[in-house]
Amino acid sequence: MPLNRRKFLGRSAAVTGVALAGGAATAPSASAQAPGKPAQRKKRYSFTVMGTTDLHGNVFNWDYFTDKEFDDKDHNDVGLAKISTLVNEIREERGRRNTLLIDAGDTIQGTQLSYYYAKIDPITAKHGPVHPMAQAMNSIGYDAAALGNHEFNYGIPVLRKFEEQCDFPLLGANALDAKTQRPAFPPYFMRRLRTPHGRDVKVAVLGLTNPGIAIWDKANVQGKMTFPGLEEQAAKWVPKLRSMGADVVIVSAHSGSSGTSSYGDQLPHIENAAGLVAEQVPGIDAILVGHAHTEIPEYFVQNKETGKKVVLSEPLKWGQRLTLFDFDLVWAKGRWTVEKVGAQVLNSNTAAEDRKITRLLADEHKKVVAYVNQVIGTSTQAMSTAEGPYKDVAIIDLISHVQAETVKEALKGGQYAALPVLSQASCFSRTAGIPAGEVTIKDAAGLYPFENTLEARLVTGAQLKEYLEFSARYYVQTAAGGPVDPAKLTNADNIPDYNYDALYGVTYEIDIAKPVGSRIAKLSFEGKEIDPKAEFVLAVNNYRASGGGNFPHVAGAKQLWANSDEIRNTIIQWVQAKGTVDPAQFASVDWKLTRDGTPVF
Repeated sequence: MPLNRRKFLGRSAAVTGVALAGGAATAPSASAQAPGKPAQRKKRYSFTVMGTTDLHGNVFNWDYFTDKEFDDKDHNDVGLAKISTLVNEIREERGRRNTLLIDAGDTIQGTQLSYYYAKIDPITAKHGPVHPMAQAMNSIGYDAAALGNHEFNYGIPVLRKFEEQCDFPLLGANALDAKTQRPAFPPYFMRRLRTPHGRDVKVAVLGLTNPGIAIWDKANVQGKMTFPGLEEQAAKWVPKLRSMGADVVIVSAHSGSSGTSSYGDQLPHIENAAGLVAEQVPGIDAILVGHAHTEIPEYFVQNKETGKKVVLSEPLKWGQRLTLFDFDLVWAKGRWTVEKVGAQVLNSNTAAEDRKITRLLADEHKKVVAYVNQVIGTSTQAMSTAEGPYKDVAIIDLISHVQAETVKEALKGGQYAALPVLSQASCFSRTAGIPAGEVTIKDAAGLYPFENTLEARLVTGAQLKEYLEFSARYYVQTAAGGPVDPAKLTNADNIPDYNYDALYGVTYEIDIAKPVGSRIAKLSFEGKEIDPKAEFVLAVNNYRASGGGNFPHVAGAKQLWANSDEIRNTIIQWVQAKGTVDPAQFASVDWKLTRDGTPVF
């Protein structure tokens, strides 16, 4: 049995008859009794499980890519320092020993803070630092965390060191050792909650991670770990937990609830399977959902076998929300039974940062701020991604140009050196920019907030056309003639910006008046219509190359080259080597939106 190394101190407070926000207010009630006998009160106990997910290296309410306090259009806040304040308030209200705190994964990747302690001052170095996320989560008092797919981005040694530094287990029932097929991480966590009625409540937390790790981080896990489906592993472990005496079973799943997959049929396992787990596996009381970066305060799924409703909740990413599962239990027939469970989310923008956490990591924060503000070159003009989702802008061309140059250099002198090199890029952030004048690490890094690496794949002209048609689904079909609102033009069917690719090195039009699948027109290379049989080298990120977004052809295309350096670093190094960024040397308008052949902009 995996053990949690933190120990609760003191005795548990009684919570009978306490009204709980989000759960039912349960007062003792009289049970049936024979005439003349005194009324008996049912034994009741209530407790709260708090949950976060997709923290992605956010401790402070700070954006290292802009080097200022985080803010967005909804005025959300981020970071564990704010979550800590909310957690303290709930513990004070409910009684600390009547609460648990868990996470659903994607913890050690996503900000320059987390990057710095994986790559610049790595936790794996001899006498290296303790990861800021481990320090913060230990201080706050997490009980357990599921593994996310991004835990594997920096390689297994970094993950194992992070695991060693945590005072709580990292759970992954479906992260198996490739040779033994046994769990490579603790599958579950069990905690006894003391009640005022003599018998403890045993709470089990089962951790499940995302099968997509097998393709998204293939270079880091192939031959070392395998990742079977969540439903299969939950069906194996939930009965075991019940047989071990678990009164309550909670699943912490780094998997969305939609039942969909971004990688098509490349894996037999569903990417976003949390809802399917609730539906198919009996014996689960609640699921903390992660991975999808959506907000689900409370969502019920009926189990097909038992008819029982299972509550799911997904708090918004980066520490913007804290989920509360409020459980009401009743003692009946010699055991504790869940009578009612509800969920809600708290908004971290209502809380001040916990000074205990900000003081704890003040030095680490200062180091990273100094790092991201290092000047690495100059730019002849300002560039912005603001219009990148619907216009061919210079700053996205910069990403593609760097990728194409890197691949050309890598293939020089080889079998494929004579083939034209094209490049794909997405608008990863609508707020990124390069100023005129001095360019810093944060400016360059802000263009590429993900830890993607670069590959070269061999594709044909016909495949490029289908690739672009698939990408163009991103636009809402818009009839010719009427006005166009850019704010309503993109993200059709909730396709995120990072799953819209523009190609660099060819010219084409996207006719948004036409239906999906018939939008790409005038696809040309060097002024000539592309031959469907012609071969090209595509510089592409590893997420796309491994099936992310389910784009056609590229995942099955021949790999000509790949490296392990983040594209973000490649951009930084390119700027340092050039000294000056001049859009005149790489930027051109090669694609545009049209309606019936007339340009939209």
